Amino acid sequence: MTLIRWIVFAVAAFVLNFPVLATLITAFKSAGEINRNPSLWIETPTLDNFRAALTVTDRLNLWHYLGNSAVAALIGSLLPIALAFPVAWAMARRGYGARVLMPLVVNLRALPLIIFAIPLYMMYGAVGLLDTKLGLGLILAVVNLPLTLMLLVNAVNEIPRELEEAARMDGARLPRLLWRIVLPLTRPALMTTFIFGFITAWNEFLFGLMLTTRAAVPVTVGASFFFSSAGGGIQWGMAAAVMTLAALPPLVIGLVMYRRLSGSMVAGAVKG
Repeated sequence: MTLIRWIVFAVAAFVLNFPVLATLITAFKSAGEINRNPSLWIETPTLDNFRAALTVTDRLNLWHYLGNSAVAALIGSLLPIALAFPVAWAMARRGYGARVLMPLVVNLRALPLIIFAIPLYMMYGAVGLLDTKLGLGLILAVVNLPLTLMLLVNAVNEIPRELEEAARMDGARLPRLLWRIVLPLTRPALMTTFIFGFITAWNEFLFGLMLTTRAAVPVTVGASFFFSSAGGGIQWGMAAAVMTLAALPPLVIGLVMYRRLSGSMVAGAVKG
């Protein structure tokens, strides 16, 4: 039975990850081999596609696109945490907005993002945020805010109230209580929220396409520029290399950060 389970798991993993494998393998093939050998086997591996993708030209600059995505994703993942953390505590402990604000914010995420396209574009044009990393990061923060708030409210609810009451008896005021007690105990939830927020912000395409034109183009949009060559054909090898490089930052962050996540930090903190 164990062998059968592993076989089923291997087949399912291969099927689900087939597009990723095909892209990765294509990135290591030369243009000639791609045309004559469309299989998953590589006859002569090459790094030429990666060298070409990382070469800066007047028309294409992958480093620039990666930098734009990094800045926008950091803003889009860290700002919601800073905004939602005190709000989550107020909702969980005082009940402020728990019945109206919380459902309203969470349900906003269920709406198609394209609904906000026209008003956002007009508003950004009026305040000068079009084609800026700050503008892109702010809208990504709004996109991540509902999930961030929901996760942090649940995390605060799991903290025993006795810990906060003991800190208050020792004279801790609210800022100290949040910083020294609540924040450390919600660290696993904060890290999880950051990971999901960063990946969501990094992979965002719609607002990157709509709100940027040149200076702040993210890699999700900039990657599409590598598909066409000067002659009008599609350079599959270079395109696959660009997509592989674009997927590395969120993948690496996810793997590294998830290893730091531990179980509940409050388990066993209160005796009796």
